[in-house]
Amino acid sequence: MTLTPQWLDELRSRITLSTLIGRTVKITRAGREYKACCPFHNEKTPSFTINDEKGFYHCFGCSAHGDAIRWMTDQRGLSFMDAVKELAAEAGMEVPAADPRAAKKAEEQASLRDVTQAAADWFIQQLDSSNGAPARDYLAKRGISDSTRAAFGFGLAPDSRSALKEALKKFPTAMLVESGMLIAVDDKEPYDRFRGRLMIPIRDARGRVIAFGGRILGDGEPKYLNSPDTPLFDKGRTLYNLDKASPASRQTNRIIVVEGYMDVIALAEAGIADAVAPLGTALTENQLGMIWRMVPVPVLCFDGDSAGQKAAMRAAMRALPLLRPGFSLSFATLPAGQDPDDLVRARGASGFTDILEGAQPLVERLWAHEVAAGPLPTPEERAALKTRLLAHADAIQDADVRHHYREAFREKLDALFARKQPERGPRVPWAPQSPRGGRRFQPDPRLQPPAEETRALSQSGIATPYAAALLGGLLRYPEAIRRHEDELFRLAIPDSGDAELLGAMLDIANAQEGLDCEGLLAILEPMKVYNRAMTLLRADGMHFSFNRRLEDEEADAAREIALRDLDEYIGVLVSQPEIRARLAEATADFQRTMDDEGLARQQRLRAMDEELTRRLAALSDSTSQ
Repeated sequence: MTLTPQWLDELRSRITLSTLIGRTVKITRAGREYKACCPFHNEKTPSFTINDEKGFYHCFGCSAHGDAIRWMTDQRGLSFMDAVKELAAEAGMEVPAADPRAAKKAEEQASLRDVTQAAADWFIQQLDSSNGAPARDYLAKRGISDSTRAAFGFGLAPDSRSALKEALKKFPTAMLVESGMLIAVDDKEPYDRFRGRLMIPIRDARGRVIAFGGRILGDGEPKYLNSPDTPLFDKGRTLYNLDKASPASRQTNRIIVVEGYMDVIALAEAGIADAVAPLGTALTENQLGMIWRMVPVPVLCFDGDSAGQKAAMRAAMRALPLLRPGFSLSFATLPAGQDPDDLVRARGASGFTDILEGAQPLVERLWAHEVAAGPLPTPEERAALKTRLLAHADAIQDADVRHHYREAFREKLDALFARKQPERGPRVPWAPQSPRGGRRFQPDPRLQPPAEETRALSQSGIATPYAAALLGGLLRYPEAIRRHEDELFRLAIPDSGDAELLGAMLDIANAQEGLDCEGLLAILEPMKVYNRAMTLLRADGMHFSFNRRLEDEEADAAREIALRDLDEYIGVLVSQPEIRARLAEATADFQRTMDDEGLARQQRLRAMDEELTRRLAALSDSTSQ
């Protein structure tokens, strides 16, 4: 029987570890974790912690550590398979039947691990031999001690096309090629991939050697060479030093992401053990998921040069769609021209820690990057800045996080451009007036809507059915009006009657706090827009959650969904005309220049427009699912 890592991860995720352990051990809550006296050694003061979010327990006294399966085997004394079967029954999962093909694949991977481990052992022997003196001198000059050299498994690949092949001749040549140790080109005899290089083994999360990185000794290109992707090694799903950094992060509650493995090793030499690095690629979604499983806000610390800052922004762009409440990134920038090795040599571990403590949140990094992108003296350039920032916010899939990013950018723009808010005076409630012309209420003159041109964003505005759905949603949920005041003022409503209704609702929301649907309608009743408002409220045929009447038994859950959908809907209605205006401009520019950069910009904006259209369709479909 073969259990895939994915199946085992699913099993662990379905088990609440504190509940499992709490059946036999008395536990108490301590913040986000639980504490207990360790069941594996005698103690009077609790040092045994349980973290349900990360799915592990750890004792700071005896170093006992594991997950739900390990608990069943170590504390209950079950075999691995018996533990899996018992947990699977509790989680409602079926244990997979034996799969001969999966078993064969697992056996092949195990065999490939034998190859990579044998190669690692041989590389270490070469470094320790007389031939390794130049490489050992290089490590000494880099300040890498013998203990660090041993801990990270440094080795040496001799400058030979067949030395490793000969040393590992007990393995079939096909296995050596498949593991990435040899290169096979056409009909030529396979030869050693790594030659004349300082070798650094790359390990998986369990500490098993799965690949290598090699640094050239002397002149030559490339300076660093990694193993190719193999059945063992996928560079986009692997983080260097994860096996050591993961337990270290439980002590520091921190993970540092640096650019390369030599940065990781320099930090380890300085006593900073909770650092990882991608392997020659930009940070991927899978790697972000791995570090978020350890800490909610990892610190990205890239070089202060242009390449390092571009790498930081690529990571930020990759992370935006994946953000969720509590999970983000922060960015620590090294001084220009310095890498972590330079910094810890000059200022020690404390100097590096100072840099980390000054890390910027993701929202601040995005703001700083866009503000520094160019001068902002003209209205057009300021508008372009706003559009770029809102595009970043709209890339976030989580509605709550997206809303708060839009609010943060709006506040920063207001502060940067020193926008003066109109003096509205104290909030004046709507008050009854003596009847004139059949009207019972008169709006306060200080609360009139702004001029029509202040709302217009484009000549065409948003389509009438979408405007109707929006107004119907705002009538049902008036609390959204004040939250999105700025966005609603920017919308161009083509129908004059609908535009007048929106203006009236904005004025009423400004004057009256705590409005509900009934109260809003009572104030609208004497106005000529009242009939239109009632028509929109009866239009249950509009396929959005925020246009539906709610039954009492479904009110709480459905109301929450409707408000979330309405927030996202407003964001799309505001963003899409801006994106389309930029797309039209990009298309015109491309037709004039016909260059690759212009085409890329046009295609990027087209993809953003299509994504916004898809989101509108998804919001419409949400009520029928």
